[in-house]
Amino acid sequence: MSEGRLLVQIASYNTNLQAERGLPQDLVDWLAPTLQASVLGAQGVEHRAPDIVAVGFQELLPLHLGFAGFSRSVIESRDALILSQIEKYAPNGEKYSLIAKEVNVGIALLIYGRDDGVARRVCDVQTQWTGCGPAYMGNKGAVGVRFRVSGEDGGVSEVLTFVNAHLTAHGHRLAQRIHDYHHIVGTLLFPPVPGSSNPNDPTTIYATSHLFFFGDLNFRFAIPPTHALSTRSLPELAQMAFDETGRSTLKECDQLYQERDINGRIFMGLREGEFWKFPCSYKYRLGEVDQFDFKRAPAWTDRIMYTSYADSPDAPTESSISNLLYTTIPSYTTSDHKPIVALLLLPSAPAHSTSTSPPTIQLPATYHPRPDSLAVVKRWTGRILGRLVGYVWCLLTLIGAGSAGFGIGNSIIGLGVWGWWRTRVPGAPGV
Repeated sequence: MSEGRLLVQIASYNTNLQAERGLPQDLVDWLAPTLQASVLGAQGVEHRAPDIVAVGFQELLPLHLGFAGFSRSVIESRDALILSQIEKYAPNGEKYSLIAKEVNVGIALLIYGRDDGVARRVCDVQTQWTGCGPAYMGNKGAVGVRFRVSGEDGGVSEVLTFVNAHLTAHGHRLAQRIHDYHHIVGTLLFPPVPGSSNPNDPTTIYATSHLFFFGDLNFRFAIPPTHALSTRSLPELAQMAFDETGRSTLKECDQLYQERDINGRIFMGLREGEFWKFPCSYKYRLGEVDQFDFKRAPAWTDRIMYTSYADSPDAPTESSISNLLYTTIPSYTTSDHKPIVALLLLPSAPAHSTSTSPPTIQLPATYHPRPDSLAVVKRWTGRILGRLVGYVWCLLTLIGAGSAGFGIGNSIIGLGVWGWWRTRVPGAPGV
């Protein structure tokens, strides 16, 4: 039975730096709840609109514009488009309100709630961002939204935390991706939850009742030289990525799976649906539905993970959250990534209790995430340096008629001409 259980839809898309060109005007394939009717029925869940819709973007716009702070205008237009689409295709005409949005450079997150339900009970909304690019700049990093949902009829409230991340790219940079994750845990900080024993100390993403971590996490295949797949060519691996049996084999070489489920070095406590059930989300030829670009090996770079207070650390692969849908949307062809979507049914709200504190996630006894004492310094160092880089980059792009490289060349030529003029023209400054 799903009565009283919140239904959460999470959608994530790396739009390949395309700004306003990054999405078609019709988002029905990606965001419309009506398309999940058969999935819901198969899971024994009545067909209904999600209570919460979370939409994350990576590479939202060209990097120089993101550094310079132009992300806000792009995300405003996305907000209006997304809201109109999820309401247009809601099965019973449900209306939604924006709970929160946050953006840092090209990483953006928008959260919506149903007006006839959860949106009425949302309080204590908080947003946060952090960067883990060079000098903590935000070309890589994460944005987060946390809010509390008050209990119905005096029940215990729950805290939900959503994190959209973009981690370091390229297969050989696994160690940096692992570092990125731990940096995000230490610096994407929120105020303490109600009833906390340390009411003045910031908390990590794990201080919550339900945690959702998703985005372009950039994990690739790591095929050992002795593995049978090591002799396969990229076209052969791509062919396996379109076959479920082949994907089951490829799964064992997925870096994220290895580091989370085998080595336990990352994403502690987080669960995931059967990602190998759908084709890899990266890297596709632009304009193609099912043709990989062999400049890179195919990979499940885009992922959605979750955990709940009701999940036991002694059963790390089991979850009280029902994963009703987890897939890519192949019809989107303007990016080298395919968007992904998950539909998650949360456990029933906790029973009435004398405690005023929301329940929080149980973590393995060996893992103790702690806030970074320099989190604020690191975040603002990255923000300020990013702005400076963005302004200079934008100026060079303007001088170069759309190309920063030509802008540098034109600047050098201009300085040379000015120097020549100073030494050759009578009466020029400096002569």
